[in-house]
Amino acid sequence: MFIGVVLEYIQRCLERKFTRMSSFFKAVLVTGARQVGKTTMLRHLAEGQNRTYVTLDNFRARNLAKTDPVLFFQTYKPPIIIDEAQYAPELFSQIKILCDETDENGLFWLTGSQRFEMMKNVRETLAGRIGILELYSLSKNEKDSVFFDDDLDFTLPCLRKRQSKTSKNDIVNIFEHIWQGGMPQVTRADSEQRQEYYNSYVTTWLSRDVAEFGGVTDVLRFGRFLTVCAALVSTQINYKTLAEAADISQPTAKEWLRLLDGMGIIYLLRPYANNALKRVTKTPKLYFYDTGLAAYLSMWPTRDTLMNGAASGHYFENFVVIEMLMNYTYSKNKANLYYYRDANAKEIDIFVERNNLVHPLEIKKSANPDIRVVRKFNVLDKASVEQGCGGIICMCEEVVPIDSKNCFIPCSLI
Repeated sequence: MFIGVVLEYIQRCLERKFTRMSSFFKAVLVTGARQVGKTTMLRHLAEGQNRTYVTLDNFRARNLAKTDPVLFFQTYKPPIIIDEAQYAPELFSQIKILCDETDENGLFWLTGSQRFEMMKNVRETLAGRIGILELYSLSKNEKDSVFFDDDLDFTLPCLRKRQSKTSKNDIVNIFEHIWQGGMPQVTRADSEQRQEYYNSYVTTWLSRDVAEFGGVTDVLRFGRFLTVCAALVSTQINYKTLAEAADISQPTAKEWLRLLDGMGIIYLLRPYANNALKRVTKTPKLYFYDTGLAAYLSMWPTRDTLMNGAASGHYFENFVVIEMLMNYTYSKNKANLYYYRDANAKEIDIFVERNNLVHPLEIKKSANPDIRVVRKFNVLDKASVEQGCGGIICMCEEVVPIDSKNCFIPCSLI
């Protein structure tokens, strides 16, 4: 496994929400992919507290948790951080008992990496007692220590307020982040170290987890499947293409996509539909939560080859969609994200649905995209929902109004 230098802690946007949920719930679970910084964030927030820490990656602790949960909590007393809680779902019933015996909130801080395995047990056992939050790898703004205190509603005043806190867009800087990725361990790594880190991430963490939790025995074909997914970022999923490229059946391709989704590796953006706008396609679009992992799998050796390559627009779209997802996941008021595609292949990259409004957004790598793109937004004139402000998220340096509802929006404001 890659071992790097000790890194300075980078503040996470989720800290605000986590702290509030810990003061409200008796237990809080932070889920997310391997190595995105879940444990680091919780241990940082626990500094100065008398809070026990135990990881179930430790075989002895895991065995005790699975065989004798009562003795486990006599040994490791709350308040406590339990790392990798998915390894011992037997603990959840005992956590419920301990929660019901006290009025104290924030006793149990849990982390877990496999959402699909853990969620059913947690929701059934700890309903009403636990808050569940998601942490992703580092966003561009987290790396730059840029934090917004307002909800993103795409109005001109909101965008200008955000602009006052950020630097002007720089394509090289953006693609450095896209190529490097957001895993905390690679923020100070050189090219060779980054390559070895992602190689270890795939061959150690992912291979072990897909075998242990997904029952995948053909790791070689799964690795090929993962590489094909990375080559198809920001496109509609085609199960036939995925299956043929990895030499597997289409049902297996669907199951492996579900597995990667559950592990927090890929994000599936669903198509939009309501009573007025019938969904023509049921097919989601495929994105990677971490663009650095996708770039490694697709063998883009440097930032510049990716930035100037044929896939640069797809990677830029992937970057914007995931930054948008992070923004609303960590904010006070969440939103639903979709894309739109009709029978005439008219596509709108993102629909943000919040507060009974739909905000249409296009994504362009250009610093000066064609203003006529927003004409596609008139599809919402036929919808039963009100159109909110939107625009074109791009590489422009400043917010520029297009019309009364739309702007050119620097991607740094997302």
